[in-house]
Amino acid sequence: MTAVELSGKVALVTGASRGIGYGVAEALIARGDRVCITGRGEDALKEAVEKLGADRAVYVAGKAHDEAHQAVAVERAMEAFGRIDYLVNNAGTNPVFGPIADLDLNVARKVFETNVISALGFAQKTWHAWQKENGGAIVNIASVAGIAPSPFIAAYGVSKAAMINLTQQLAHEFAPGVRVNAIAPAVVKTKFAQALYEGREEEAAAAYPLGRLGVPSDIGGAAAFLTSDQSDWVTGQTLVVDGGIFLNAGVG
Repeated sequence: MTAVELSGKVALVTGASRGIGYGVAEALIARGDRVCITGRGEDALKEAVEKLGADRAVYVAGKAHDEAHQAVAVERAMEAFGRIDYLVNNAGTNPVFGPIADLDLNVARKVFETNVISALGFAQKTWHAWQKENGGAIVNIASVAGIAPSPFIAAYGVSKAAMINLTQQLAHEFAPGVRVNAIAPAVVKTKFAQALYEGREEEAAAAYPLGRLGVPSDIGGAAAFLTSDQSDWVTGQTLVVDGGIFLNAGVG
């Protein structure tokens, strides 16, 4: 037993060796949950588990869109902790930057496989393994790019729009036992988003009414809320966590 009392709840967090996923896992661990984290790099996952606490966290390495990996991750969480109360679908990719008119369709397929189909696969497997009979919550990490056009990352934005709709579909079908919500972050300071602010962070942050870019703990706090009793009457929603950037879309 560590200083934080165990909550008895367990979360599976995908894409969580670093960045937003790690921030979510850290927030859930801090309130007493235990977590199973996934990602592609075994070394990075080992390091993350060491920081989170080997008594509270386990990991499974693999590719998010691989159905066998999804099954192993769910099985590992169940074997280690006996339940999966919460699923946080964070794994994602954005391998292309450019106009959608020239987008390689094979790249578009890869984006959808990783960002959308994998989230559905994990949701299905978690549902059948635990949540169907016992309830829980799912949080899908979407993006503000899924709410409004995002030049040069269109495939990513379209996939996140699909994830928002997937959230609504799952929320409708999995009710009343399982609540399903999404979080739509703006730019968060992670390796994944580095190209959007590297070398110009001050300039990028100036566009935000709150005066800074996001950090992983901002999203971790939102995910903790959406998997808590405080959000017990919230489902099918997308929580925009954007430092106020959408306020700049108004007239004047």
